[in-house]
Amino acid sequence: MEATYSNMMIEKVEKALDGIRPYLEADGGNVKVLEVTDDKVVRLELMGACGTCPMSAMTFKAGLEEAILKAVPEIVKVEAVNLSPAF
Repeated sequence: MEATYSNMMIEKVEKALDGIRPYLEADGGNVKVLEVTDDKVVRLELMGACGTCPMSAMTFKAGLEEAILKAVPEIVKVEAVNLSPAF
């Protein structure tokens, strides 16, 4: 049953990201949902141009994280695995 809950959470997160994806894709990037942990943490990977863009930290914080937390209030934290640790 836990896998079903995890799948439901991933679907909600994906839906939240679908509103932002066209903007990422327009700049040659995208985002991949790697997992939603049992602790309700979303782990993302920035892909394409988003993975190397100097503005990726801003895109992550003001775009991706905000969209997920607003649309899926169960989520407690959003992490990007390939974002600079300084952020």
